[in-house]
Amino acid sequence: MAAPVLRSGCPGRCWVLAWVYGGSRHRRGSPAGSTSNWIRGQSSLAQQPLHTARKPRKGEHEWAAVVGLEIHAQISSNSKLFSGSQVCFAAPPNSLVSFFDASLPGTLPVLNRRCVEAAVMTGLALDCHINKKSLFDRKHYFYADLPAGYQITQQRLPIAVNGSLTYSLCVGKKRSQVTTRTVRVKQIQLEQDSGKSLHDDLRSQTLVDLNRAGVGLLELVLEPDMCCGEEAATAVRELQVILQALGTSQANMAEGQLRVDANISVHHPGEPLGVRTEVKNLNSFRFLAKAIDYEIQRQIKELENGGEILNETRSFDYKLGCTVPMRDKEGKQDYRFMPEPNLPPLLLYDATSLPAGADSQQVINIDQIRERLPELPSVTRERLVQQYGMLQEHSFTLLNEVGLLEFFQNVIKETRAEPKKVTSWVLNTFLGYLKQQNLAVRESPVTASALAELLDLLDSKVISSSAAKQVFEQLWKNEGKTPAKIVSEKNLELMQDQEALEQLCHSVIQGHPQVVMDVKKGNPRAINKLIGLVRKATLSRADPAVIKAILEKKLSSC
Repeated sequence: MAAPVLRSGCPGRCWVLAWVYGGSRHRRGSPAGSTSNWIRGQSSLAQQPLHTARKPRKGEHEWAAVVGLEIHAQISSNSKLFSGSQVCFAAPPNSLVSFFDASLPGTLPVLNRRCVEAAVMTGLALDCHINKKSLFDRKHYFYADLPAGYQITQQRLPIAVNGSLTYSLCVGKKRSQVTTRTVRVKQIQLEQDSGKSLHDDLRSQTLVDLNRAGVGLLELVLEPDMCCGEEAATAVRELQVILQALGTSQANMAEGQLRVDANISVHHPGEPLGVRTEVKNLNSFRFLAKAIDYEIQRQIKELENGGEILNETRSFDYKLGCTVPMRDKEGKQDYRFMPEPNLPPLLLYDATSLPAGADSQQVINIDQIRERLPELPSVTRERLVQQYGMLQEHSFTLLNEVGLLEFFQNVIKETRAEPKKVTSWVLNTFLGYLKQQNLAVRESPVTASALAELLDLLDSKVISSSAAKQVFEQLWKNEGKTPAKIVSEKNLELMQDQEALEQLCHSVIQGHPQVVMDVKKGNPRAINKLIGLVRKATLSRADPAVIKAILEKKLSSC
């Protein structure tokens, strides 16, 4: 049977390798200490230890938790999976709906080439086996926001199977050790998204927006290889960074482009797995971790009290911090899967099986997509550590913040400062200001060129580090001034008059005999007070190292 006709649906924008925190662009925080949580916010995902199933009391049996995930990632494409309707977040309700999206009689699906290529690329990046023949199925269920009464998916033979996702996790008492874990990827399948129901409690009515109906999704099924919320959240975060690096999904959780369903069960080690529950539609890493850890403890408590776990679907109430029942879990028979009659098998090819004279617009070549794979995040982190000598945790932060790696590399290209100093300024000062103002990197008033110029002034000892921070603060006000102009206007250059500086040091020593006595008694902090007094007198225009050298020389001769 012939392969289905393919439409072109290339993404409108190229998205940079990075991470978006907790379903939003950024999180408020102070400028100081921005790099302490190296996988951004990872340590706060779940404050409980890795194995959240609690340890048994004397006479009790130990519990083990099992967690599997189903992840839906919206494909970066200008049009929907089976129609030419535009994909645009926050468009006016029902403004992006074709006849097919509304399921009008006589309309037929036309497969989007871009979505197929995105699925293949994602499968290759996760070491999956790409099926050269995959099938589409109808999955029947009845919601108001699903006009056809069924979803087109790939139940029987998905496009990719048997892959793996490797992620890094902080462990140990101080969470200073990094360990690598791997979760198996059971399958990746293409499917349609549903519409959106908007509940108006004031008028006691529900409105339906079909703009999202038919948008292309990648469903990634992860095997139950995890044991707690933190593991699951970290794995999903790594997947998010990979999808963004590939450009196959923007994976912005705040816009519903990455949604997670968690399957959770508990059992005694050595015994069969317990009955699982599914927690649906988790849309932030923090809620994912909290929902899983709560559900684990709920199931343990229920079983220890003589109850039983129901095979049900639950949701997470973030206000109460607990999961609540939604409905009984549907079995496969309830969905009444059947082959999609309007779509023939999807046939893919590689270099060895490509038909002679095949139309390149109607054929997907797996090997060509493999050649287009970008550098994956794990490789990028390793390169950053090797090339710039940065700490591993710093490499994670650079990749986990949207656009931050590109910003860092642009600064490196334009400055003479050492990479270590650039890393410190980008990850502490620059990122700290972004967090404080809740801005994305692309919204920063300070450009990479401006920061590079500032670091050159600091590196050439034209200004002190404290003066550099004053200049950065002025740059952040976005008044259109260069660092050099700010330094000149505010008279922030370092004092070059050695004689005047020595005279100031002498005056400070003469005016503070008690502090001088403390220095001579061996108090290491006393000289810092003298340095501070001299700097205050110079309006922070003197180099602390030079001041210290002069003070030590004069004190030794007293």
